[in-house]
This record gives sequence, C-alpha cells and structure tokens, in this order.
Amino acid sequence: MHPVVFVHGTRTSSAIWARQVRTVREHGHTAVTVDLPGHGSRLDERFTFRGALRAIDHAVVGCAQPPVLVGLSLGGYASLAYAARHPRKVAGLVLSGCSTEIRGKPLRFYRWASLRLAEALRPGRHTWHVVADMLAAMRGYSPIGDLRRLAEHVHLPLPVHLVNGARDPLRLDERRFLVAHPRAQLHVVPRAGHDVNSHAPATFDRLLVHVLRELRSHAPHPHAPGAT
Repeated sequence: MHPVVFVHGTRTSSAIWARQVRTVREHGHTAVTVDLPGHGSRLDERFTFRGALRAIDHAVVGCAQPPVLVGLSLGGYASLAYAARHPRKVAGLVLSGCSTEIRGKPLRFYRWASLRLAEALRPGRHTWHVVADMLAAMRGYSPIGDLRRLAEHVHLPLPVHLVNGARDPLRLDERRFLVAHPRAQLHVVPRAGHDVNSHAPATFDRLLVHVLRELRSHAPHPHAPGAT
C-alpha cells in the first residue's frame, strides 16, 4: 500500500487536505501532509523553491516506500519538480490545478501587483507576500520540461495524472502537457474551479482512490525512498 504525500497550494496549508487524508487512510494508506515554507506551521519562513523541494523530500524519505505525491497548484508544480529530480523516490503523481506555464509578462505583472498589495496590508495578519515570493521562485521553471524528463524514463513508467476543474483558468496548457508526457492521463472535473479537492471533493476522492488501486495492481516499486 503506497503512502500518499499531500502538498498544498499558495496561501493555504496542509489543512486543505483533511478530507482526502481521511479517505486514503480509510482505504489503508498512510497519509502525510506537508506545510511549505511561508505557509501553515512555517509562516515565519520565506518561500523558496529549494525550500519547497526540501520539505517534500523530508516527507518522502520518512515513508516506508515510495509515495504518491498529490499536489494542488503550487504544490503540484513543486511535486512535479521533485519527481523529475528524484523519479525513483516517487510511485506516482496526481497534479491538480497546475497545467500552465507561469512565465513571461503575466508572471512579472502578478508579482508586481502582489508586492504592492503586501505593502498595503498590515504585516503579520496577511500572507500576500508569499505570492510574490512564489512567483519570483517560479521564474524560469518549466513544468513541461520536467514532464518531458519524466517521459524519457521509459524503464521507470511513473504514473502521472493531471486533474483540473473545468472552470480553472490555470489549465491553459493542459494539451501541451499531454504532448510532453504522452502517458499522462488528464481528468477534467465538471463545474469545478481551481481548488478541485474542495470544489468537487467526492469526485476528487474517487479519482484518488482509483489511482491508488491502479498502483496496487502493478508490481511493487523496486527502489527504496532513499534511492536517487
């Protein structure tokens, strides 16, 4: 039974996964949630991409066997980046709300606007600054590039599932994602927005359980969590 590591999105925390944690535990899986730097129990830290990857790695190496990474938005991008760098440490990916390339003029404008907002709000009560930190950290990152790297591991066919709400604006490049990783599977959830796990929790849970059951039907992953 593969463990599951959940990674949240920007300006949220591990608490968003409470329902999914209950669901996978009811089906016999160990569940671990991650608070990324600048979020949840780590609000006093500044977000960096490297720090996010370290947080995921800490959760992964604590698992008895390679886990399935389930990431929403920023957590999905970070999970994908981690898997592309350590494919043998991971059993599968469920990436939700993160099917677009964040780059170019939209990235620069969003970062500028979030900084102005952070300055206008009283420190200590809001976390808008983490949006600016996140976008600065994401500059130059290409999820499509990482999907291509994973697809090249033909002898390590890591299952990749893209889960997007039909109303989510961050699904602009989902078809390009599928071209980058032809074995990836796309699931579009009707009437759901960006936060699919909370907008359509029953559908998200069913999909997650299906992914875990599929993994059980395959041979056990041959590598320990500490492998590289």
